[in-house]
Amino acid sequence: MKLGFAELDRKYVDSPARKSLPRDKYSVLDRKRENSIALFRKENVELEKGEAKLWQRYEKIVGGMTVMYDGQEKTMQQLGRYQEEPGRKVREDTWLLGEKRRRKDHEEIDRIYDDLIELREKIAKNAGFDNYRDYIFPRRERFDYTPEDCFRYHKAVEQYIVPLIRELDQQREQNLELDQLRPWDLAVDPEGKPPLRPFETAPELVKGCIQIFERVNPRFAEYLKKMRELNLLDLESRKGKAPGGYSQEMAEVQLPFIFMNAVGRDGDVWTLLHEAGHSFHSFLTREMNLLYHYRSDNVPIEFAEVASQTMEIIGGEHFTGTFYNKEEAARSRKLHLSSIIKLLGWIATIDSFQHWIYTHPGHSHDERREAWFKLQSKFGGSENWAGLEDYRSTYWQRQLHLFGYPFYYIEYGIAFLGALGLWTRYRKDQKGAITAYERAMSLGGSKPLPELFRAADLPFDFGPDTVRPYANELHSVTKAS
Repeated sequence: MKLGFAELDRKYVDSPARKSLPRDKYSVLDRKRENSIALFRKENVELEKGEAKLWQRYEKIVGGMTVMYDGQEKTMQQLGRYQEEPGRKVREDTWLLGEKRRRKDHEEIDRIYDDLIELREKIAKNAGFDNYRDYIFPRRERFDYTPEDCFRYHKAVEQYIVPLIRELDQQREQNLELDQLRPWDLAVDPEGKPPLRPFETAPELVKGCIQIFERVNPRFAEYLKKMRELNLLDLESRKGKAPGGYSQEMAEVQLPFIFMNAVGRDGDVWTLLHEAGHSFHSFLTREMNLLYHYRSDNVPIEFAEVASQTMEIIGGEHFTGTFYNKEEAARSRKLHLSSIIKLLGWIATIDSFQHWIYTHPGHSHDERREAWFKLQSKFGGSENWAGLEDYRSTYWQRQLHLFGYPFYYIEYGIAFLGALGLWTRYRKDQKGAITAYERAMSLGGSKPLPELFRAADLPFDFGPDTVRPYANELHSVTKAS
């Protein structure tokens, strides 16, 4: 298959007719196809097959992990739900049970990662690069930012986001009346309250989100109504249904479809807002006549996620009177924004770790462990890991992107900066923010990444000057809630 696609790319680039195509319409496509040809090496096809097999081994090991608890066999995901329980002993017992199970396979997972690193270094060398990090940037079509830009993101997070993470941890410790915060205290409600229950049925979920979007932009509400009328929403969890949630564009009819597993939790509302943002992106590009421009998978992920994350955060401004009363709405929003703050720190941790991994060839497991400790201390919270160092040393192994999607994570951090920029503006200028959002999203994948950000009146910058005002806004809202 890869050989076939490589041949198609070559035929397109070498075609004399290509020169007659309008540059403003085909420049993005040209750059991608030329890049694909420059990177392709026939000898890497077999290496990439080996890479895929190692990824499958990792998936099989992790997917097969179970423990016995309360007389029943539990998957790691099922066990994780106990971390939301108000009883601290239950949280501690289940956290330790899960980590002990993971620990049994940590050496094999380490070996899989060693083999992946070795294969990836060969792939990079075959393509003419000094290291895999420098190869994967063009491979992921990162034409408009560099590793140095990622380092600026890391620095900005360290300066302005990490203090917020640690302040939230301090509040959590005080509210839960703990002597010290431990890893099993991080998922329970920070005030020890029972979970929010915003709806009971999928029709109620859709109705509430339509009401939210009517306040944001009536056009968006009409989009969601149309999806409801055309049965393009599969939202409720049921036996035998695949896990997860996504918005999938159906190219033949140029309409989106939303799939998720709602069970009446607060997170389900945020999920539908998020996936609706992806769907709105599809609606806003329906008038484009070039498949390569309107297909959502041709939009840079760094901007495709701006569409969804913006609707998620902006939608949260309108929970009062739709799903919650005023107090519940403030609680839901604080929980959600706090999770974003934590995620920005985790993204910096994982991205920094990968930069270290692929620029330190031949490193030992001890060196890897030490690098991980330093980065977790740099970007993480203030929970106490005393006596849990072995579990902490391999905590990175649960991040599947490291194994199956190398260097694919910073995109979400970049997108969140865009979404936070639009949200910050929305709180002061609702009409201006929505106009900028629609203008940028209607461009689909027709423009380079910096131009898409500029179309939304956003800086294409990930450094401290950009992050500071967003951090201030996050701090203001989470502190007031």
